[in-house]
Amino acid sequence: MVESREIRERVFLVVVDNSEEVRVALRFAAKRAEHSGGRVALLYVIEPTEFQHWMFVGTLMAEEAREVAEGAVGGFSKIVQELTGEMPVVYIREGERQTELMKLLKEEPSISLLVLAAADSADGPGPLVSSLTGDMVGGLPVPITVVPGTLSDEDIDRIT
Repeated sequence: MVESREIRERVFLVVVDNSEEVRVALRFAAKRAEHSGGRVALLYVIEPTEFQHWMFVGTLMAEEAREVAEGAVGGFSKIVQELTGEMPVVYIREGERQTELMKLLKEEPSISLLVLAAADSADGPGPLVSSLTGDMVGGLPVPITVVPGTLSDEDIDRIT
C-alpha cells in the first residue's frame, strides 16, 4: 500500500528590518512564492531596549517600538501583496532576533524556507546571516537561501 503525502503550501519566511538588503530578500521570496504557488511570511523582531530606569518611559518606548514594527510590517506586506496578489503571514515578536527566529522556525511547521539577503559591506553579510550560515546552520529546521543584497529587480525576476 502506498502512503499518501499531504501536499503543503510552501511558505517562504523573510526576516524584515530596516536594512537596505531586506527588499532584495522580500522580492526574491515573493517571486519564488508566486512561481511555486507558495506564500510569503514576514518576521519582525522588536529587540529589547537598554533603557529601564523608569517604568513609564520603558513602557512608552515599548509602545513606540511596537508602532514602528507594525508600520514597517504594513509597508512590507503591501509590497508582498503587490508582487504576489496575497497578503503575507505576519509574525511580530519581542526579544533577541536570532532566538525569536529559531523559536518561530521550530513552532511553525508550515515554514519551508528561510530567505535572507546578505549585506554588501566590508563588515560582512550581516549578523543574522553570519550566525545562521556559520555554527548554527546545522541546527536550522528548514533550508536557508541567502540572496546577494546587490541583486537588481531584473536579476531577481530572471533567477526566480
